Amino acid sequence: MSERRCDMKNRWRNVVVAFRMSPQEAEDLNVKVALSGLSKQDYLIDCCLKHEIRVVCGKKVAKKMQVYLEAILEELQFMEEGVVPEEEILAPLQHILEILNKDEEKEDLDYGKDII
Repeated sequence: MSERRCDMKNRWRNVVVAFRMSPQEAEDLNVKVALSGLSKQDYLIDCCLKHEIRVVCGKKVAKKMQVYLEAILEELQFMEEGVVPEEEILAPLQHILEILNKDEEKEDLDYGKDII
């Protein structure tokens, strides 16, 4: 049995929540968790409780983005011209672009605060 843990707000987390996913759904979840920089537990709690998911940027997240982008590029290079890529290939790319767009919007807001 795993060790009991206390979270940052001094609450015991001793209830286990489990559910089933298809292999594709599990892979999508793993990509989103890896790109968030959070643990899977924290990511799922934030998603389920409708908290805002904030990506914790750093070397680890940047490396994960690079790995996923290289894998997507490799798959796209082997596709024939004119063939529409499958949803499974484009989903991680879309998620990466959403992260980058949110980060860009945040930087724009931060720059605006400095000017005022």
